[in-house]
Amino acid sequence: MRETYISVDIEADGPIPGPHSMLSLGAVAFDDQGVELGAFSVNLQTLDGASGNAETMAWWQTQPAAWAACRHEPEAPEAALPRFARWLKDQPGRPVCVGYPVAFDFMFVHWYLHRFAGHSPFSHSALDMKTMAMCLLGGRFRDATKRHMPREWFGIETTHSHVAVDDAREQGHLFFGMLRALRLQAPQA
Repeated sequence: MRETYISVDIEADGPIPGPHSMLSLGAVAFDDQGVELGAFSVNLQTLDGASGNAETMAWWQTQPAAWAACRHEPEAPEAALPRFARWLKDQPGRPVCVGYPVAFDFMFVHWYLHRFAGHSPFSHSALDMKTMAMCLLGGRFRDATKRHMPREWFGIETTHSHVAVDDAREQGHLFFGMLRALRLQAPQA
């Protein structure tokens, strides 16, 4: 079965799910050639008993437009996450979560899917673009940042807005730019 790459970006009010909440979830599905198949976006109500992390909330104060966007018409996670799981299952291939960095976004998405949808259609399939960049650039992990990446990897010109679905789309195009570079480096059979 083919794979469908789901570029995921989340916004949160703290570093981990449970004590803190996922505020917004954006996902853009791509086929294996980088053609966009669809998008999913939802803002979420905060978890009962959770609170914002002081450091994270101080950062949010510097991002008023993004904060307003992620607090617009939030839905209950109990309704939104089962809908997201169905959207993932409706994609034409097995979903692979793609993130930058995937450790943060996947941690929240995986936890929320299990808690509110009862399972994760991703299973444990998560691809980290930062690790991929490190391998392509041949340097250290901490140097695998967007400012060190070749401009031709970036497929669309956008400003990282911290609006989850917009950032997921941007990251999806970056992933396919990196994948093209990787395929050019691969030995021909």
